[in-house]
Amino acid sequence: MKLTKFLATIVFALGVAGVAVAQQMQAPPQGDQVDQLDQLLDLDENQQQEIRSLLDEAERQLAPKEQEAQALQARLGDYVGPDFDENAIRQDAARLGDLTGEITAETVLLQSRIEAVFTEEQRQRLDDAIAQQQQQMQDLQDQMQQQEGQPAQPAQ
Repeated sequence: MKLTKFLATIVFALGVAGVAVAQQMQAPPQGDQVDQLDQLLDLDENQQQEIRSLLDEAERQLAPKEQEAQALQARLGDYVGPDFDENAIRQDAARLGDLTGEITAETVLLQSRIEAVFTEEQRQRLDDAIAQQQQQMQDLQDQMQQQEGQPAQPAQ
């Protein structure tokens, strides 16, 4: 549950796509992220500046790692074939695993640093908004499952 809340927080608060880190998270431009948070939480100017600074620093640290991970993914795909090099595959896969761990750690640290900027009231509003979004997603999933269980309606 805590992991689900964390992931939902990232998706909701930062606009980060909920894709596996190995497939690279694509975040919207920083201004959009801060604007979304401001609209939801009514941030003051100092909070906005501090969050922008945190996002800038995270981007400087994460961008090269994400580029390297993308290159490794592409290279791993190139290895597929009857004349594969197991040693090269394992080396690149291990490095990709290390990068994925580093990216994940930096993402968790970023989220923690951003949440530290919020007041307790803002954190509660964010938690409430996340809970509401999770409920909407669950309702949508339930609705889709119900539709799958029903026979298709004939075209008229």
